[in-house]
Amino acid sequence: MKDKILITNRKAYRDFQIDYTIECGIALLGPEVKSLREGKANLSDSFARVENGEVFLYNFHINPYKFSSSSVEPKRTRKLLLRKKEIRRLANDTQRKGFTIVPLKVYFKDNRLVKIEIALAKGKKQYDKREDLKKKAIDSEIAKELKKRG
Repeated sequence: MKDKILITNRKAYRDFQIDYTIECGIALLGPEVKSLREGKANLSDSFARVENGEVFLYNFHINPYKFSSSSVEPKRTRKLLLRKKEIRRLANDTQRKGFTIVPLKVYFKDNRLVKIEIALAKGKKQYDKREDLKKKAIDSEIAKELKKRG
């Protein structure tokens, strides 16, 4: 069965150099899941941190579900569900200078489980971003020329 991608963090690919990615679960409440099904969430400016052997996601904004009687804070801290081995690896890797954990996308696996893909990433410098833009422009020009000739 195909996974249904709900939200992507496009800024992560622009601002960070991705080292590796991990798929993990996320602890949510019922109204939050219903709001995610409607696509009412925002991953930009969110990040994860390892604390006391657990991984928590910060600044992940999920709009309140309009038909819910209970109110849930939109930007509350949410626990990520990972194996101990993965948590230890992330904790060790984030100790290195400049590395952080950023969420890349949120999706439904098999149309019922909410999963989040997180990545260990290092922030790009301004000149790295410029080089990426130049490379993208050159690649598009090459593609245009090949399309003309072929």
